[in-house]
Amino acid sequence: MSKQGILTVVSGFSGSGKGTIMKRLLEKYPQNYALSVSATTRAPRPGEEEGREYFFKSVECFEQMIKDDALLEYARYVNNYYGTPKDYVLGQMAQGKDVILEIEIQGALKIKQKYPDTVLLFVTPPSFAELEKRLVGRGTETPEVIRDRLRRAGEESLGVENYDYLVINDELEACVDQVHAILQNEHTKVSRKIDFINDFKLQLEQYAKGEN
Repeated sequence: MSKQGILTVVSGFSGSGKGTIMKRLLEKYPQNYALSVSATTRAPRPGEEEGREYFFKSVECFEQMIKDDALLEYARYVNNYYGTPKDYVLGQMAQGKDVILEIEIQGALKIKQKYPDTVLLFVTPPSFAELEKRLVGRGTETPEVIRDRLRRAGEESLGVENYDYLVINDELEACVDQVHAILQNEHTKVSRKIDFINDFKLQLEQYAKGEN
């Protein structure tokens, strides 16, 4: 029986380390996972490649994708569209890859509403103090930006209860293995094996009739 991949949406506070976790997960288990590649209407930056960082689209093309329902989700930021191409995700899942999509909480809940089998995973540091420490430790942002990110984290925390799993990122390798275990266990849920169960039942019924 061929394995069908699972769609997983990962969200987390800025500074939670979710990007680092996803990068390490793919390094450690490359045969299991694929990162979703978003489409955008912004221009490529130096060093970016089509199909690696993004699928670069014209505004007209992107808006046609919206009309054709060709996106799992999309949003507009600073006059540019960003979205998740449906065909790419479903194609990877059909090949047996668990596809990981890293987006913010509103987009995650929209996908969950549209595709209830989606696994929602939220990443957080072990404490508020650690979150603040990580943001300051980057050394790349002003105190004002850090305050904005912490205020934004407060807003995002209001939706965490809608997620399926909460992952506390304290030690990277342990966290990566925990995420891997969660997603592998998802494959054994009865709700994901309905076709298998129904087929097995049918064969049992046919056998029973033959015995009679």
